[in-house]
Amino acid sequence: MLKTIEAVNNVVNNFIWGIPAMICIIGVGLFLSFRTKFIQIRKFPYSIKNTLGRIFDKSEAADGSITPFQAVCTALAGTVGTGNIAGVAGAITIGGPGAVFWMWMSALLGMCTKYSEVTLAVHFREKNSQGDWVGGPMYYIKNGLSKHWHWLAFLFSLFGVLTVFGTGNATQVNTIVAAIDSLMLNFNLASSESLSTINLVIGIIIAIGVGLILIGGIRRIGKVTETLVPFMALLYLILGLGVVLLNIQHVPAVFRSIFEGAFHPAAFSGGMVGSLFTSMKKGVSRGIFSNEAGLGTGSIAHATADITHPVKQGLFGIFEVFADTIVICTLTALIILCSGINIPYGSAAGAELTIQGFTSTYGGWVSIFTAIALCCFAFSTTIGWGLYGSRCIEFLFGTKTIRPFMIVYSLVAIIGATVDLGLLWSIAETFNGLMSIPNLIAVFLLSGTVVKLTKEYFNKDSDL
Repeated sequence: MLKTIEAVNNVVNNFIWGIPAMICIIGVGLFLSFRTKFIQIRKFPYSIKNTLGRIFDKSEAADGSITPFQAVCTALAGTVGTGNIAGVAGAITIGGPGAVFWMWMSALLGMCTKYSEVTLAVHFREKNSQGDWVGGPMYYIKNGLSKHWHWLAFLFSLFGVLTVFGTGNATQVNTIVAAIDSLMLNFNLASSESLSTINLVIGIIIAIGVGLILIGGIRRIGKVTETLVPFMALLYLILGLGVVLLNIQHVPAVFRSIFEGAFHPAAFSGGMVGSLFTSMKKGVSRGIFSNEAGLGTGSIAHATADITHPVKQGLFGIFEVFADTIVICTLTALIILCSGINIPYGSAAGAELTIQGFTSTYGGWVSIFTAIALCCFAFSTTIGWGLYGSRCIEFLFGTKTIRPFMIVYSLVAIIGATVDLGLLWSIAETFNGLMSIPNLIAVFLLSGTVVKLTKEYFNKDSDL
């Protein structure tokens, strides 16, 4: 039975994350870019000024909402995760250094896609029975498109509920326990026989922590992510930049391998990666998997922001993809390629390759900080996806189902800490890809609204 499920899932997964999906995601990104006259490039300085400039704004949000910065931190909590560490490593080993170039290209288009998703989510959001702002793909389908398209909203929400337990929870918690286990074994703090008990305890602690944060509502989620996301990003940036600076002599050659390897991958991978398409596919798919542009999930968090105009929050979408892919994913690539470690081209690799880049530069002691960073990345993702799942279940069955969902979602952390996830990860990844289909259709059909709101905002904004 399990083999049959695995075989069916592999067929669907290869299709969803294969050529058709990439064409759709890239195609919609290009379409939106042309319709908005490449707003992600034209207004990039304005976007950065109006997003980073609000980091120190501590003003309170109105009831039922969170501050714009808390909203982007919650969205980043969902996107900035193990994919930035393990995903980039896998893209390089399978697609060569040139995969990084295609990751940048997907991010360039993804900035506009996410800008559109966030703008639509805020524009078509509504208040629920508890007085909270709710929005996202299911709401801009429901409130922006005619009734015969509403089945897409239910489809997105259904896939969302099925996805969060795997992608957002169990696999993330599994990453946390793997990082802690590795650390404890390296420093002889525990024996391999005692790890199963330790993992169970860790799972229970994480379940309690996630439950307390999620049940506290959107404002508690916002306050936690507002603290956790900048901390984990800063820790990772400092350690990563240190690796690059200590290996600065390798940087020119690394960038040459990225640009030339994008079109001649075999030249920089010892012939192990010989296909231009392989390099492109891995770069684009891992970029999308990291920044979620096209999946629509991040817009669910942005829809809760206390904001005066949808475009104002949409600019955070541009910043979010930039921070996630252009900054953090690029830094991960440089850590791997600059450190001089042996890269097993042609075979799968994950977070261990990135950690190896750190330890080869600093020594074994840095594994303490990489473990902390990995735990923060994974825990924040679990919180972010908990919000996404609660909004999806609420859309399907009403607000009464939110609390039971959050309890079940929290308990799944124990499973993630104690069970081998194998097939669950693959199935979750499939549902994750399926979420993009109804979302991309909706964003494409509502592109006129994005253009209208963009013109309305920038025509009246005196700062431009």
